[in-house]
Amino acid sequence: QVQLVESGGGLVQAGDSLRLSCAASGRSLSNYAVGWFRQATGKEREFVAGMNWTFKTKSYADSVKGRGTISRDNAKNTFYLQMNSLKPEDTAVYYCAVGPSVYNLNAFASWGQGTQVTVSS
Repeated sequence: QVQLVESGGGLVQAGDSLRLSCAASGRSLSNYAVGWFRQATGKEREFVAGMNWTFKTKSYADSVKGRGTISRDNAKNTFYLQMNSLKPEDTAVYYCAVGPSVYNLNAFASWGQGTQVTVSS
């Protein structure tokens, strides 16, 4: 199985930017899809961004289009979520995950522990 570790969360002001990182070990991410999800307190988990590793097919939630960018570093077996123009409603625990395809987001099975992003007004 793939082990995932998120980093880069923190407390920021509205309008600031963050780059979240997800380092994977145990298996190359080739042939898989990677993604970011978030869960705010009292809310259900929601998809944020995802991509197929090899073909770099990307998908974004409407709430982050134009502000979020998912990318990868193949040599480091690491992927990222760049978030710009952060809003208080972006406050959540962000999880990175690995699944079989960006077209089947419900099948993501490997998850990190999460990193807290808090955006203050």
